[in-house]
Amino acid sequence: MLGHSRSANGVAGDSARPFPSPPPSLPNRAQINTEPSTPSVPVHHLRQRGEDPAILYISIAPLVFKTVKMTHQFPALSTEQKKELATIAQRIKINVENTEENRRSFRDLLFSVDDSISENIGGIIFFHETLYQKADNGVLFPKVIKDKGIVVGIKVDKGTAALAGTDGETTTQGLDGLSERCAQYKKDGCDFAKWRCVLKISDSCPSSLSIAENANVLARYASICQQNGLVPIVEPEILPDGDHDLQRCQYATEKVLAAVYKALSDHHVYLEGTLLKPNMVTPGHACTKKFTSDEVAMATVTALRRTVPAAVPGICFLSGGQSEEEASLNLNAMNQLPLHRPWKLSFSYGRALQASALAAWKGQAANKKAAQDAFVSRAKINSLASKGEYKPSGQADQASTQSLFTASYVY
Repeated sequence: MLGHSRSANGVAGDSARPFPSPPPSLPNRAQINTEPSTPSVPVHHLRQRGEDPAILYISIAPLVFKTVKMTHQFPALSTEQKKELATIAQRIKINVENTEENRRSFRDLLFSVDDSISENIGGIIFFHETLYQKADNGVLFPKVIKDKGIVVGIKVDKGTAALAGTDGETTTQGLDGLSERCAQYKKDGCDFAKWRCVLKISDSCPSSLSIAENANVLARYASICQQNGLVPIVEPEILPDGDHDLQRCQYATEKVLAAVYKALSDHHVYLEGTLLKPNMVTPGHACTKKFTSDEVAMATVTALRRTVPAAVPGICFLSGGQSEEEASLNLNAMNQLPLHRPWKLSFSYGRALQASALAAWKGQAANKKAAQDAFVSRAKINSLASKGEYKPSGQADQASTQSLFTASYVY
């Protein structure tokens, strides 16, 4: 999900409900040009309801495991995609059978919260299955979401595949037929799309081959999305697997982002009509040295300042296996740094926004209210963090402080 706040809506937040109609203005950063130099490339605008828009998206990743018949001609998920989605059920143990109806029920729980959730969440990234499911009242989920003033996105990549000639590195599949799929998803109510490329850190990784390949794949995806009227979220994720320290991650992140924006330029992508979804700069999960939120924030913002053009309107971070509380604290620290930040820093969390809600729900209808309260509470916290206004109470519950790390995470 993408977040934002009332005074700073975003991709799980809404001082910026992104994309619908042209905004009056975006304070504290350059205006978005509504007339791209290439007329054939459509531009979507970020709309705000407050003075400090946050662009926040929430991926409903842990909730999609099985394909349903599409209402149009495009193929079902591949065997590899089904394997990837099937593993998600084991990520958060709540002793609930992984059935299509249980997945739909949990989504309905999230989507049926009070309309005020749009003050904290500006967009939701759907999987194919979710896009064609219905709420308990028979209304399609996309309409439920849009009626709350939240925009709908879709994950369009088809998972990773081995990159020959590398040490276990990958590229991302799905460019074949992407234009047709984007056109159909646009007709079905989507406003933006997301594509994830995965890189890793080791003695020999990320290699120059892997960096170049994934950067070009992301650029081709972004160009195709814009040609079909979808705003592309560009997601180059460096996995937290390994024992590398903060400086090693910062170095790798800078190399990857520099290559991504070079490729986006080469492919004539309109940067003002894109969003970036990167990893935070954090040490490897097995690193023995601990770093503070302030250190993570400084390393992350420094890497971004060195590589991400000011034309990019928003950066919405993935949580990368951090606990809910850790992801919120790190985002909050970034927005408190005394450094110039030309883009809005917000969140696009999946696991780090749903873990407490899942733990409270336990698959039982009687726990619906408790699960919704947990979800709304964490959304509000991240909305505050996107403005640097989160003040921890020091009483975080166990579910929110539990690490959500999974080795070689796929979804």
